[in-house]
Amino acid sequence: MADGLVEEDAGRARREDDRQLARAEVARKGLARSHIVVLDALLKLRQVCCDPRLVKLTAARRVTASAKLEHLMEMLPQLVEDGRRILLFSQFTSMLDLIKLALGETAIEFVELRGDTTDRAGPVARFQQGKVPLFLISLKAGGTGLNLTAADTVIHYDPWWNPAVEDQATDRAHRIGQDKPVFVYKLIVREGIEGAIELLKSRKAALAEALFANSAKAPLDLTEADISALFAPLDYTPDRRAA
Repeated sequence: MADGLVEEDAGRARREDDRQLARAEVARKGLARSHIVVLDALLKLRQVCCDPRLVKLTAARRVTASAKLEHLMEMLPQLVEDGRRILLFSQFTSMLDLIKLALGETAIEFVELRGDTTDRAGPVARFQQGKVPLFLISLKAGGTGLNLTAADTVIHYDPWWNPAVEDQATDRAHRIGQDKPVFVYKLIVREGIEGAIELLKSRKAALAEALFANSAKAPLDLTEADISALFAPLDYTPDRRAA
């Protein structure tokens, strides 16, 4: 319970700090020249949703657990016991490190693929041949070029607001030769920034591209009302349900 309270404190503190910073920057420079600061704040808030230990925050240093990670570790043993073959995606390699640490306390075997992985064929072969039930994949490494038809389950640990990128990752299991239904789980903290962006995304189709474009010069199609909605204080209680 103590860790849960500290995690909530870390989320509230991060959200309030970033809210004040973003609003001050917008007030000083205007929306058009403030998108880098806003994007950085949103990134940090997304990391808090994944696990507060990903951000540099005094309150986060006292966190030793994450509600979302705990939920994942409740899901995985049951899925593996049911014979499921799982692709687990995260944008953050530092989050994959924390997941690996948690997996070390279980008997679940896994392989991993990141952007800096030199031997891509090895982990793919082990997974496809049924030697391990779980494949940890980073966004940079797993967006294209993989054929993982042995998978019947896809878990997006942190949602990607660009639907095309998320679909590309899911499609690693939906390839020619796939003869099984594929189940897709998205882990979303509804009371955090993830939930706020979901709501905003539903009425702003271009939001994902604006928020996650690679170019620092990409326009940020947000109004002051959007900024207020994204950074509004919330009852930060991580949702344990997969959405």
